[in-house]
Amino acid sequence: MNISDKKRIRFVGKILFVLYIVFIVYFLLFSDWYGRTGETEYRYNLILFKEIKRFWKYREQLGMFATFTNLFGNVLIFMPFGFFLPLISKNVDRWYLSVLLSLYLSLLIELTQLFLKVGSFDVDDLL
Repeated sequence: MNISDKKRIRFVGKILFVLYIVFIVYFLLFSDWYGRTGETEYRYNLILFKEIKRFWKYREQLGMFATFTNLFGNVLIFMPFGFFLPLISKNVDRWYLSVLLSLYLSLLIELTQLFLKVGSFDVDDLL
């Protein structure tokens, strides 16, 4: 692959990365579809594994979709982040850097949800 092709791929990767970040911000902070219950009281979880245990225990009543999105949704939504990082940046070429930056992004999103009181802050989501 020549240098021109690499630059083109990196450019397209950057555009897709920006669109991906916009999607995450909208989906997790502004979307009415997920995490918005219409309640006036804000809920958060600071106890590790509390929500995971609850979703697993009541999986029959909650349904498979709710259980799956709670248990695996964060992994799935951050997979493209780990894919795009090495594509758009020469400095992120090690797997542990992608994991660390994904953790930072997840922490930023959870803290934003906590302070803006949108969605729900859940320490399990950082796991």
